[in-house]
Amino acid sequence: MLQAVMTAPGQIEFRDVPMPEAGPGQVLVRIMRIGICGSDVHVYHGKHPYTSYPVVQGHEVSGVIEAVGDGVVGLRPGDKVTIQPQVACGECYPCRHGDYHICDNLRVMGFQTTGMASEYFAVDAKKVLRLPDDMSFDEGAMVEPLAVAVHALKRGGDIAGKKVMVLGAGPIGNLVAQAAKGMGAQSVLITDVSDYRLGVASECGIDYCVNPLVSDLGQEIRHRLGNDRADLILECVGINPTMEQAISYARKGTNIVVVGVFGDKATIDIGLVQDRELRLIGTLMYQERDYKKAIELINDKKVNLKPLITDHFAFRDYLKAYQYIDAKKSNIMKVMINVQEAL
Repeated sequence: MLQAVMTAPGQIEFRDVPMPEAGPGQVLVRIMRIGICGSDVHVYHGKHPYTSYPVVQGHEVSGVIEAVGDGVVGLRPGDKVTIQPQVACGECYPCRHGDYHICDNLRVMGFQTTGMASEYFAVDAKKVLRLPDDMSFDEGAMVEPLAVAVHALKRGGDIAGKKVMVLGAGPIGNLVAQAAKGMGAQSVLITDVSDYRLGVASECGIDYCVNPLVSDLGQEIRHRLGNDRADLILECVGINPTMEQAISYARKGTNIVVVGVFGDKATIDIGLVQDRELRLIGTLMYQERDYKKAIELINDKKVNLKPLITDHFAFRDYLKAYQYIDAKKSNIMKVMINVQEAL
C-alpha cells in the first residue's frame, strides 16, 4: 500500500509499505479522507516544536472498517468511522485521573508517532468511533477539529446564554464559533483580517463578523455585545496581535481560552492579566465525549461544514496541497486529501 512520509520540512515521499493487519483488539481502516490543519502546516514549515522527521502525518480522518481483529465488539467491516489520534501511557497522574488527553507522555498520531496518511491503517478499536451512515467522508474528517472546538468551549465554562468572542475565523475559529452557537451561546462575534474568511463565517450563521483593520474592534464589541462585552473569549490564531486583543478587550475577570497554536514564543502583558484578574486557560485536544458531541452537532445540523471544505487533492498530490495552502494563505479554509477516491 502507499504511505506518504514527510522526510523533512517541505518534502513528501511516497513509499510502498506492507499492508497492516488488524491484531487482537484492533480494526483495519481503509482511509478515505484526510484533512490538513494548521498544526500540519507548522510541521510542513519545520516550525512544530514537538515533531521530528521523518513523520507520517494525518490525524483528521474518516474511513471505512476493512477488517476487525479478535475480541473487537461493536464494530464491523463496512462501518464508517473516524479515529482519535492520541496515544496515552495510562499510568501518569493525568491519565490516572481521567485526563488522558494531556498525558505526561502524550504522543499524537501524525506528530510524535505514525499518522494515518496511508491507504490503510490498523488501530486499537477503542480509538475508533462509528459515524452515521449518511455522514459524508468530508464531514467525518471534520469531527476531529470540531472536537477541538467543543473541548475548548467546555474549558471556558458553561456557555449557554453567554456572549462569546472568537478571535480568528480560520477553520478552527469558525468551528469554535459554530460550536458555541450549537451549544447554546446567546450570540457570537468573530474577527479576522480576511474578508474571505469572515464571509464564510457569515455564511455559516455567525452573528457578528468584524475585520479589525476596517472597523474599530473596541467599538464593535460594545455595539454588538453591549457594554458588558464578551463573557468568554477564545484566541484561535496563535499570534501576538490577537492574544493582545483578547487581553486588552476582555472585561475584568473574564476567561480567555488559548486555542491557537503558537509557532513562535508569545509575548503578552502579564501585568494586565494580573491587574484585571483575567484567567488564561490552555486547551490542547479532546476526549471521547468531545468527539461524540462533535458527531452529534454535525448529525443534528447545528454546524454547517460545507462552506469550510474549499479544496480537495488526490493522495499523490499531498505536497501540492501544502504548496496550494501557502499560495492561497487566508483565501482558503479546509483542504482535504482524497486517499482512495479519484477526484
